[in-house]
Amino acid sequence: MASQFLFNGILSTDSKFNPEFYNWNRVYVRYCDGGSFTGDVEAIDPGTGLHYRGARIFKAIMEELLAQGMRTSQNVILSGCSAGGLTTILHCDNFKALLSISVKVKCISDAGYFIDHKDILGNTYFEQYYDDVVTLHGSAKNLPPSCTSKLKPGLCFFPQNVAQEIQTPFFFINSAIDSWQVRNILVAPGTDPQGVWKSCTTNIHSCTPSQLKVLQGFRLDFLKAFEGLGPSSTRGYYINSFLVHCQATNQARWFGPKAPRLFNKTIAEAVRDWFWDRDLFRQIDCPYPCDKASV
Repeated sequence: MASQFLFNGILSTDSKFNPEFYNWNRVYVRYCDGGSFTGDVEAIDPGTGLHYRGARIFKAIMEELLAQGMRTSQNVILSGCSAGGLTTILHCDNFKALLSISVKVKCISDAGYFIDHKDILGNTYFEQYYDDVVTLHGSAKNLPPSCTSKLKPGLCFFPQNVAQEIQTPFFFINSAIDSWQVRNILVAPGTDPQGVWKSCTTNIHSCTPSQLKVLQGFRLDFLKAFEGLGPSSTRGYYINSFLVHCQATNQARWFGPKAPRLFNKTIAEAVRDWFWDRDLFRQIDCPYPCDKASV
């Protein structure tokens, strides 16, 4: 299963499925620290024997890749999905600083734009969750000072509070009703004991009219959080409204004759044009149910 995942979408080595990046060198870094590679605690957890040193892991990996030849690259992309997408947001500028100014460096976050949002009961479950993650991992020291000087560190784990500071060219791929966020932020653990939302969170066609209204509200709140990033001359984005999570490594969504299109472009085509400065693709689709003539 791992191999099937690794070589889909933007990581595919087949030109038919990944025409722009199929022949690039690629390195897949497994997510192993639980804190988007921000942790840095010297002591070992006495209860579990775990080390919370994700920032050191990231640094060691980058040093190894530079030694293996990455420093001589002409074009480099740092990208990740989900927690890896958040990793990309938090590390993008530091990653670019490792390479010569002559290297074309850009970053792509796929499904990593987690928003600070109340659950269906009106509680801030996920905000507390991020507080716990940052405290456990000692992440504060590795989060942007421009954010931690104004907000509590846990809030600086949310992209809406840090992404506007990114200087490196950046592309966001995200669903405005990302399925993971719907199941874990909107319908947080413990908020649906009767399972009323179970079918809706996995299949939008199973949602009741009232549930669709809640999802539409979440979509609007996501867009408000996203648009708060403000203008940028190098930022691109592809925001759709499918109930999915991670699309750049999903071949059916990345590229192909049946891949979804937003303003007549697949995700692969939009990323291609943005990376090579052909078109600063910035598009957001319409809500579900959508008038397909407009996308």
